[in-house]
Amino acid sequence: MEVKGKNKEELEDLASKIRERIIDVVSRKGGHFSSTLGAVELTLGMHYVFDIENDPFIFDVSHQCYPHKLLTGRWEEFETIRQFGGMCGFTKPKEHKADYFVAGHSSTSISLATGAAKAIKLKEQNRVPVVMIGDGSMSAGMVYEALNELGDLKLPVVIILNDNEMSIAKPIGAISKYLSKILAGKFYQSFKTRVDKFIRNNMPEGTTYLAKRLESSIKLITPGILFEEMGIDYIGPIDGHDIDEIIETLTIAKEMNKPVIVHARTVKGKGYKIAEGQHEHWHGVGPFNVEDGEFTKKASSKSATAIYSEALLDLACRYENVVGVTAAMPSGTGMDKLIDKFPDRFWDVAIAEQHAVTSMAAMAKEGFKPFVTIYSTFLQRGFDQIIHDVCIMNLPVVFAMDRAGIVGNDGETHQGVFDISFLRFIPNMILFAPRDNETLKNAIDFSYGLESPCAIRYPRGSFKELEFKATPFELGKAEILKQGSSKKLFIGYGAGVSRAIEVEKLHEEDIAILDLRFIKPIDKEVLQNLAQKYDTWYVFSDSQKLGGVASTILEALNELNINSVKINSFEYDDMFIEHGDTSDVEKSLELLPNQILSKIK
Repeated sequence: MEVKGKNKEELEDLASKIRERIIDVVSRKGGHFSSTLGAVELTLGMHYVFDIENDPFIFDVSHQCYPHKLLTGRWEEFETIRQFGGMCGFTKPKEHKADYFVAGHSSTSISLATGAAKAIKLKEQNRVPVVMIGDGSMSAGMVYEALNELGDLKLPVVIILNDNEMSIAKPIGAISKYLSKILAGKFYQSFKTRVDKFIRNNMPEGTTYLAKRLESSIKLITPGILFEEMGIDYIGPIDGHDIDEIIETLTIAKEMNKPVIVHARTVKGKGYKIAEGQHEHWHGVGPFNVEDGEFTKKASSKSATAIYSEALLDLACRYENVVGVTAAMPSGTGMDKLIDKFPDRFWDVAIAEQHAVTSMAAMAKEGFKPFVTIYSTFLQRGFDQIIHDVCIMNLPVVFAMDRAGIVGNDGETHQGVFDISFLRFIPNMILFAPRDNETLKNAIDFSYGLESPCAIRYPRGSFKELEFKATPFELGKAEILKQGSSKKLFIGYGAGVSRAIEVEKLHEEDIAILDLRFIKPIDKEVLQNLAQKYDTWYVFSDSQKLGGVASTILEALNELNINSVKINSFEYDDMFIEHGDTSDVEKSLELLPNQILSKIK
């Protein structure tokens, strides 16, 4: 869709149409909402000033990229957003060449832009990377690592800081904005260069010092002092919904030919009054009624997240040394209830998973019992800290991994399928998983008594209700749920237990079922006993096959010198799993109960 050359009225009309399209589709299909509505004018400004055919357009997290997708020939396809086989909810180069990079996790954009700028310089091309990053993403250390190098290299990159929740620094009214523009404008930059050159060649050292002090004094009254000190020029804050001001400012920033941050203030949910402002639950939504904002799909049963939250709150009420942390997902992880109840013992550290893990390691050393509550996909970002700061010292930190398994519509960047594989090989780590609500409560109680680091995984949404009575956990002990008369054995881990039960009910044979419970340490004794009775085992787990549950069992059998058992795994193959409704994704992977039954037969 052509943007260049349109006048203000035409651009404002286009912005309204984009918002209407987003509201219409997301209200029916679900998706990211308030953040993408707030970024419409900024996206239009990017497309107006920069060249989408050549300049890298880099969106941090990229949950705010819906206007960009609509402007790049995907208006009709937008109807399929986040649906299986349809458009991805994040930027994805395989989907369209205008999407420069895959993104789903935050705070990667400035590093990408720095790398792109280095490549552009080496290829001697006239291209300028442009970044859109939210203020929330500025809480992650990776951003400042990138800014530190970029400020040193002075390569041309324009960074749009989309500030929709909190000010990075409080602006001092119109004077600040005016001075910022002057400092960045052609006249000032040219004037400053000429004055600097004149002073160096003709004035004594003391006068040079005074000149530098004068420039520093002017910059001190602008809100961008942090960035200026890192060598990044700063413009702003500007009105992120004033299309003329956006285009004017981005034009200046592009022509500066150096790294520049444009600080834009926006309103989350702009254009849909009910969602405007600081409302976390409007960030990503399911289908809703446009008229009243009521969500149309209600949860039929209590989620595993809610059960975890209640169990941890109960534990925290009983034991004063229980503390916890989450990384920018307080309501998504259920930690908001604990932060409200015990604000001095539970914290949201923003998008800083590495810091979250290491800070809790220190608390464990001081005698507290920390619960690090993070989505499986985001715990990947704290991997080094888990090894270096927790496991080497064998500190009793509990990692509660929400959204384990397929999470559905967010797709390949968010599927929680790797945690078993990347945690299992770390010394001192204990891995176990509940199969339902009651065993999740038992798992929380059990974890409190462990003196080593441990990780518990549980799925998005609700556990299936099972008929088997919940029993307490015992370190390294599996639980036989059902003996069978056939030679087959179904082994479930975590939410995989319910799938094993479903398939067994569909099968005409009488099949034994084992809840493995622990994969580290694994129950070798029960495996040895079961190998004498059952010769064909089937493994059910919502996890990656490589380094997963079946691999763990095979390693154990090898150590026991048992080679009479055939292992079949229904874990995920070596691939990144696409987005879509969970049932559609599982069907494509041939992991629905009736599909598994056909494979077994």
